[in-house]
Amino acid sequence: MKKAMLKVEGILLDLDGTIVDSKEAYLEAAKTAFKTIGQRMVNTEIVMEIPKRLELKLPIDDLLKGSDASEFLDVYLKTYYQVAPVKAKPLPGISETLKKLSDKAKLALITMRRVPKEKVCEELEKFGLAKYFRYIITALDTDDPKPSPEALIKCARQLDIQICKCAVVGDSVADIRAGKNAGATTVAVLSGIFSYDELEREKPDLILESINQLPCFLNDQE
Repeated sequence: MKKAMLKVEGILLDLDGTIVDSKEAYLEAAKTAFKTIGQRMVNTEIVMEIPKRLELKLPIDDLLKGSDASEFLDVYLKTYYQVAPVKAKPLPGISETLKKLSDKAKLALITMRRVPKEKVCEELEKFGLAKYFRYIITALDTDDPKPSPEALIKCARQLDIQICKCAVVGDSVADIRAGKNAGATTVAVLSGIFSYDELEREKPDLILESINQLPCFLNDQE
């Protein structure tokens, strides 16, 4: 079967689960938050369910055994934003992959972390990855984060590219929904916390094991 090739001028990339592995940060945040509400640590499945629910703006009350969700989330999010720059690690081969992608298209980074973009840039600088991105946008830079298309459209404007000529690449349902809402090409990667079945139901244009496979699916620009 012939491999589907994508011809795009811009690539809008998610951060957690797409470029960096954030699972240790999720674990640390959950441990701290559960301790705060007087509960013992739960299993890994529930730990990974929490960020899924938050991305999809779904309640987590049923995961907390009757404890106050607002208190839990306050501690969880504060802890996550504190430890993510330390606990999150670049996914294998990501620097080489970003170099290949930046040779084929303009790159921008979109994250739902509610932190200043300067903090994200510092994290990327530490890993030697910041140089590949022409623009970075966080949840603080939008009135309506993903799955709203607002951040994606802003990025496309900054790159001076029509959104329909961009690919949105991410590991979450929210990434794919945002891309579709914006009218962009959508690429799901399985390197994060969402399963193949969860992502496949959103009908992205492409599903890959990791972003490292993406350069092989891009046509060179003329």
